[in-house]
Amino acid sequence: MESPLGWLLAHGHVSPRQFEAGERLRSDWERAQLAPRVTMAWDAAPVARGRGGAASGVDLNGSQIDARKRFDDAVASAGPGLADILWRVVCAGEGMRDAETALGWPARAGKLVLTFALDRVADFYRLR
Repeated sequence: MESPLGWLLAHGHVSPRQFEAGERLRSDWERAQLAPRVTMAWDAAPVARGRGGAASGVDLNGSQIDARKRFDDAVASAGPGLADILWRVVCAGEGMRDAETALGWPARAGKLVLTFALDRVADFYRLR
């Protein structure tokens, strides 16, 4: 199944550079394990840290922490108000029409805003 970003590339609505920026952002989002789990987690049960207490927060490894920082920094580099469209289309795989509707935007506004955001994310990742 083709991603919404892949569809936009195939139909000439985003450039290869913008597509690559989106793919890197999505990759960092996946590496950081920011997606909600929809299946059973088979990880070992957390070990209690004290008498009667549960373990503290999620235990992230170094690569997850690095990916989370890159993701947060890339989204911040896009600028205020652009995180929603980036997350919906690039990370969550929401179609442009659905994203525009959810955000209360007029038709075709999402493509324009997404391309601005992807240009800034491409600058963050230093893509040429």
